[in-house]
Amino acid sequence: MSMSFDQYMRDMVQPMRDELTSIGIQELRTPEEVEANLPGDKGTALVVINSVCGCAAGQARPGVAKALQNDVTPDHLFTVFAGQDKEATAKAREYFAPYPPSSPSIALMKDGELVHFIERHQVENRSAEEIAEDLTGAFERFCR
Repeated sequence: MSMSFDQYMRDMVQPMRDELTSIGIQELRTPEEVEANLPGDKGTALVVINSVCGCAAGQARPGVAKALQNDVTPDHLFTVFAGQDKEATAKAREYFAPYPPSSPSIALMKDGELVHFIERHQVENRSAEEIAEDLTGAFERFCR
């Protein structure tokens, strides 16, 4: 029995997608979906650049989930999946200048402008709790 590589990857990453969508984060899978949701959104938007790496599993996704338990949260919640939805991820990253591409990473936008960004190197060396604290601080500052 053989399975295509694409099918294998879809099956392998689905639980990683579900970890964010199950807590109310909307996946943006195409550049058109990114364009329709990010640039002009009024209010605040959290954008998680998801990844298959260990720091996404151990720190980024759990940190985001914990942060979203805060009383103050962004108006909109989005995710793109690096390495899987490549074109959507590339389009989302256009809004994160001057930061270079990194995954996982987490962006907070207000009225279409980037106001807070957590790069991969800031995920790798911190716990999920520290990432949640960072995010909740940004939520308190920008999402009121």
